[in-house]
Amino acid sequence: MTVVLKSLSQLAIPLFIVFVLGYGFLKGIPVYEVFVEGAKEGFTTVIRILPYLVAMLVAIGVFRSSGAMELMIRILAPAAGRLGIPPEVLPLALMRPLSGSASIGILAELLKIYGPDTFIGRTASTMMGSTETTFYAASIYLGSVGHRDSRYILAAGLIADITGFAVSVAVCALIFGR
Repeated sequence: MTVVLKSLSQLAIPLFIVFVLGYGFLKGIPVYEVFVEGAKEGFTTVIRILPYLVAMLVAIGVFRSSGAMELMIRILAPAAGRLGIPPEVLPLALMRPLSGSASIGILAELLKIYGPDTFIGRTASTMMGSTETTFYAASIYLGSVGHRDSRYILAAGLIADITGFAVSVAVCALIFGR
């Protein structure tokens, strides 16, 4: 069964591409021309969102390099400990709304230090799956359409992130214990 699933997974993307090309051909769609037009639009989108992406990456670099993240962790750690939140996951909670790659690095470090089958490892992993890179996603998506007013989107995204972090701790404590 494992061999069959592995073979199917290796063939999934090539079969999907053949299916899309065949379907387009049968429907009389000029597949190559449509693909090239989509690539042009994608390139235009990249050029349009590049300033927002650069700004976001600079802001993340300043946040980490300035020591602001460490200061926030020191301030939040006592309250987090009293609420049952492992202070070790606070760097992940602070970085996740900003950067996916930075938060993956923090998660990898937590898993290396504490292990994947510990409360910290399980909580951090659940947090990664339960939250989004809110600022990054908002800057890219809103920048791509030229929308400037992001206050409601950011507020909703950050509320969802905070909820995801809190529920991750609660669910892991309930299921796995401490």
